[in-house]
Amino acid sequence: MPIIVELLNEASYQDQQDLQKIYRDAPDWLFAPFAGDVQLIEGCLREGSLIGGRFNDRLLGAARLQRHQDVWHLSQLCVRKITRRRGVAERLVNEAREMASQSGATLRLLAPAGHLEAQALAAKLKVPLDTLPG
Repeated sequence: MPIIVELLNEASYQDQQDLQKIYRDAPDWLFAPFAGDVQLIEGCLREGSLIGGRFNDRLLGAARLQRHQDVWHLSQLCVRKITRRRGVAERLVNEAREMASQSGATLRLLAPAGHLEAQALAAKLKVPLDTLPG
């Protein structure tokens, strides 16, 4: 399925609803350093660091993309539960990697230490993983 990845500078009412559905089933550890899904969504939109994967005008997945000089960090990656295992996360990661490369930076995943899901995704997609303490 053709997933369009875009930087979410503004979120329509429908985008807000989709983002809430995406993060509704996320494990609590995914939100750190945010307190929960609402704080994550609002904070990332405010700082301009939220990217989304869109199909047929609906967001199916989202992630936080922090852009620094040489290294970009992708974190809080989540795909809507009913859409998982269809390549949405892979598309988000690959597009973020391409965006970083075009800016002369390297993409790295960022997750709290010890989370097997993040380690498995990093290994599968051959993306380095940086860990947060805790």
